[in-house]
Amino acid sequence: MRILSSSIINSLPPIWDEDLLPDIRNKVIASGQKIIVLDDDPTGTQTVYDIPVFTRWDVSDLAQILSEPNPLAYILTNSRSLPRQEAYRLTQEICTNLKSANLSYHRPYVIISRSDSTLRGHFPAEVDAILEQQTNVVDGIILTPFFEEGKRYTVNDIHYVGEGDDWIPAGETEFARDAVFGYRSSNLRDWVNEKTSGRIRQQDVISIDLNTIRQKGPKAVRDILTKVQNAQVCIVNAVNYRDMEVFVSGLLQAENIGKRFIYRTAASFVRVRAGFPRRGLLQPFELKPANAPRNHSAPSGLIVAGSYVQKSSRQIEDLQKLDRIRSIEVSVKYLIDEKQRENEIRRVQQFISEGLTHSQDVLVYTSRNLITEYNNLTSLQIGQIVSSGLVDIVRTLPVKPSWIIAKGGITSSDIATKSLGIRRAQVLGQILPGVPVWQTGPESKWENIIYVVFPGNVGGEDAISQVVRLIRSAYE
Repeated sequence: MRILSSSIINSLPPIWDEDLLPDIRNKVIASGQKIIVLDDDPTGTQTVYDIPVFTRWDVSDLAQILSEPNPLAYILTNSRSLPRQEAYRLTQEICTNLKSANLSYHRPYVIISRSDSTLRGHFPAEVDAILEQQTNVVDGIILTPFFEEGKRYTVNDIHYVGEGDDWIPAGETEFARDAVFGYRSSNLRDWVNEKTSGRIRQQDVISIDLNTIRQKGPKAVRDILTKVQNAQVCIVNAVNYRDMEVFVSGLLQAENIGKRFIYRTAASFVRVRAGFPRRGLLQPFELKPANAPRNHSAPSGLIVAGSYVQKSSRQIEDLQKLDRIRSIEVSVKYLIDEKQRENEIRRVQQFISEGLTHSQDVLVYTSRNLITEYNNLTSLQIGQIVSSGLVDIVRTLPVKPSWIIAKGGITSSDIATKSLGIRRAQVLGQILPGVPVWQTGPESKWENIIYVVFPGNVGGEDAISQVVRLIRSAYE
């Protein structure tokens, strides 16, 4: 059921009038605390900037994270591509290694389990894994899928997805029909009950509503949080960043008097919890690495699209209309067929190499017909096989692109870690709202190139085309 967004917004109290972000920032810095984000795919860096993202979690890697003064760091787990039990074990491993790494530093830290703003991910498994590794009592689990850049809002505990002038309850969108992470409930109390198979009852979930946030402010939020206990789930309602600032201000007050929480959130919470001011979108001159060649011949880029949601398909269709774009469809049917797989990979690689050599940007996209069953393979296994095919295409590609755009969370993670060999990248900022840009590190297959992490469910129909134009303009 579509609801006119203005009808909901106009029914709400006025927003809190005090800018709380500077105070949040000061408290974060004064605490010396490290905020560590376990990101189940790389799209979670879509609100932050000038911070590192790590793709490994050995004790030595985690020790480096703790030793650096920046209050925020991301660890890319890509756990959304894994079965539930593997995601659970991976999260446990990171938490165990983190405790070992901190034996040398004794630095206070908090963990954010960052996941999809449309509620697709391993909840409660990943939160349970973090909870079981904590040495201190955890009073509550903060659940806030609000993500302003992606038009994801929560009002009266119902999570909405914005589309044009309308808001749609999340349980009625295509995201709720996800083959792996599907759900029925739009009300987050019901969603928690559904996802925990009834283990957590609706009436046991705490909610911080917008009347409290907007009319009573941080102290009222603090008072509610001080009563949360025994790892109780707490829903946060929010429509804009000021709502989130009020909540985080009250959260820090509660934590300052000894309350302890685990966070399961979308990307907007991360920026506020770290106290990062809002920053504008990256400008074209920031999208060209310092060592990039001058424009004697037009640089050429590679776009790899694995996301199959309708929004991605429409964006691919729009991009194909752009000049200097060569596009090739990768057959999913052939990638999952052992007899056809290698021929399909070689065919696509040859096409890419020819395009890049002739200064054309190349779009590689998977066939749009979603295959959920094949030879007793599960939908998740099929997705893993297809993603590994895209990885192989890029990993052994002999021609270096000037830049890369990866469309889709799992696709962008696998290309980053398995094709490019990124161990550490720098998040530069966002090229469009909710679309982060990384710069690859020295250990990568291709050092110091621009890597755009494009979420599958973000942007209008011309969004990828916009990004291509912006990157091209950086070289003009």
